[in-house]
Amino acid sequence: MDMQEKMSNKSLTSAYDKEEIGRYDDYEQDDVPMSAEEKALVRKIDLYILPIICMIDFFQYVDKATIQYSASLNIKQDLSLSPTQYNVISSIFYLGFLVYQFPNNFLLQKLPIGRYIGVIIFLWGAVIACTTAATNFAQVTALRFLLGCFEAGIYPALTLLVSTFYRKSEQAVRLGLFWIFNGVATVVGGLISYGIQVMPNDHGIAKWKWLMLILGCCTVLLSAVTFFFLIDNPKSPALQLNPEQEILVEERIRDNGVVRTSAIKKEQMFEALKEFRFWAFMVSCLFITIQNGAMVSYIPLIAMDFGFTGIQSIFITLGSGLSFIVWIGLAVFLSKKTKQLFYIIALCMCIDILGLILLVALPDVRTKLIGVYLSNGFGGAYVLMMTALSNNVSGYTKKIFYNGVFMVFYTIGNFVGPFLMVDSTKPVYLPAMLTYIICNCIVILLMLLVRAQMAKVNRQRISNPSSTVTNVEDNLTDVQDPNFIYRL
Repeated sequence: MDMQEKMSNKSLTSAYDKEEIGRYDDYEQDDVPMSAEEKALVRKIDLYILPIICMIDFFQYVDKATIQYSASLNIKQDLSLSPTQYNVISSIFYLGFLVYQFPNNFLLQKLPIGRYIGVIIFLWGAVIACTTAATNFAQVTALRFLLGCFEAGIYPALTLLVSTFYRKSEQAVRLGLFWIFNGVATVVGGLISYGIQVMPNDHGIAKWKWLMLILGCCTVLLSAVTFFFLIDNPKSPALQLNPEQEILVEERIRDNGVVRTSAIKKEQMFEALKEFRFWAFMVSCLFITIQNGAMVSYIPLIAMDFGFTGIQSIFITLGSGLSFIVWIGLAVFLSKKTKQLFYIIALCMCIDILGLILLVALPDVRTKLIGVYLSNGFGGAYVLMMTALSNNVSGYTKKIFYNGVFMVFYTIGNFVGPFLMVDSTKPVYLPAMLTYIICNCIVILLMLLVRAQMAKVNRQRISNPSSTVTNVEDNLTDVQDPNFIYRL
């Protein structure tokens, strides 16, 4: 067995001794110092990958949230939307998101990811721009459905890119960074909305239409950049790898366990469906995004229900975006510092629960904002959940299947969420808040159970190491590979 085979096999016999079996969740062996050459390689990958995927995530989120900002720019009044119709417009996006997930899973495995992403960005940018021509509820609803379809492929594709280019120990920071741009999008979107709100001359065009037109054109421009410049292969000629870096790329591919293949292995999907943790991840995603779907669309309206003006509600949304950034950044930092994913997920969900309780219980409307900002703790939990999924699922088809179904449950949660915000229960929306609290408690329980189950497998594999040599090119799943160790 040569040195590279030993590294890819992670020979447990030599890597662990009996004293370390009790420390099965310590991953210092995965975070060994990088050579100067590898640091240069990672910087090069960051330069080519991160700016584009962060901007994609930014526009994906801000374009999705245009209906949220438009609520402060009088779209409800201009189109004579009832509260129920506004709920439908907010939720129909996620129906389109859901419908496209299964075709997206197939296309991700068959098409060049960079070109594919570029095309769907162009399509959703065109939809946003065309929304300026909408004059009634039916037209906006149809366009929001199409927007959901075209945006549906982004999160699975970006997550797959990160897991392809980066080692497992590097993924939390990169996933956290592009998810932080959701918060950045909230802040910048709020500032754009404010600028349009105070615009002295709208030239006879409704202010919410200005928002759609500006963002739609910017998104179309991004699609061209993505189509021509986003690389999707660690061995891309654009990286101009030297011989030493080519060897490092091979080693890194073995470490992250992702080798692209167009062959769809149905047995890997069936294996996933039989796993407890598969369903635990999916239900947890569903319960987190029920809250997300409601709060994204309703924070400006909740603020106005509490007595704030339309412009003030925009700044409250801006503050919410900043808190989202803080919680994701803190979660990623703590996970790197403690080398724990699932415990930090539980901590973030506890912060979320505290925020929801304060939102319900505090009597003063201004202090309720503390609850709004604390309740964004779920953002940190969601990012680490995606990291845990990316780190702990092996097998190319299985990984895509996990990510795809995760997005299905993400979609269902976001679709259902706004319907819990019943107009007759405002301004506190007590039934909805209690539902979110219960859901978050269940998420904590499920994530701790998943951790315990994977820790048990780690103990078994470490105490009884396999002599079987496995290589990432074998495209084995984490269940099939006796040398696979889960990150907890």
